[in-house]
Amino acid sequence: MHKIKTLIIDDESLARDLLRHYLSKDERVDVVGECSNGFEGVLAIQDLKPDLVFLDIQMPKITGFEMLELIPNPPVIIFSTAFDQYAIRAFEANAIDYLLKPYPYERVVVALNKAIGKLNSKKKGFETDKLIETHDEDLGLMNRIVVKSGRKIHVIPVETIYYIESQDDFVMIYCSDGHFMKQKTMKYFEQHLDPEQFLRIHRSYLLNILYLSEIQQYEKVSWFVFTKQGAKLKVSKGGYASLKDKLKM
Repeated sequence: MHKIKTLIIDDESLARDLLRHYLSKDERVDVVGECSNGFEGVLAIQDLKPDLVFLDIQMPKITGFEMLELIPNPPVIIFSTAFDQYAIRAFEANAIDYLLKPYPYERVVVALNKAIGKLNSKKKGFETDKLIETHDEDLGLMNRIVVKSGRKIHVIPVETIYYIESQDDFVMIYCSDGHFMKQKTMKYFEQHLDPEQFLRIHRSYLLNILYLSEIQQYEKVSWFVFTKQGAKLKVSKGGYASLKDKLKM
């Protein structure tokens, strides 16, 4: 019988020990690894290619949701969390199973059976995008963005972002550490970055006005802005009106 390759990601060693003990009772499961944070988790999923992951939500460095954003075609996930109303609302809205800490053995068996049914149906990561979208809707303003570049994970504080450029279904984030691609929409960042600091100056650009250096007109209704780092960005007519309003010009 093919055993289900299972990975445990939780920052609490006692929680990992308990879950491993529970899973050792089920001969269908093979625990192939454990991780104590999301950085390790992303790489372990990439390297071990598990069928199933038990994923904690509240972890240091990056959260379980931030980790999920970095994984293309994720495996089946069983989430675990101490009470988190936003996470639970997202799980229930998308019919995804989760374990609310502290959880008994019987509850793990229920979640495991549900996950195995999903694996057998060949429907694995299809609901993950919807889950993240639902969770994002409840979030307020963000103070950091997590991105993956090769095998490295970068946590970008929003105050270090110069501007964001739209690139189809992705954006390019330009910041003090370089530039990084993220699979999110401009609309998402408009909704979750502080509007007092970030301004949509063009359909392609979201500017951190703290790094605005100069505005130049080059045609009757066309402008450029220059950032303090020397980037030259187009400004639309509406974007110019927004800049004038924001800067009290």
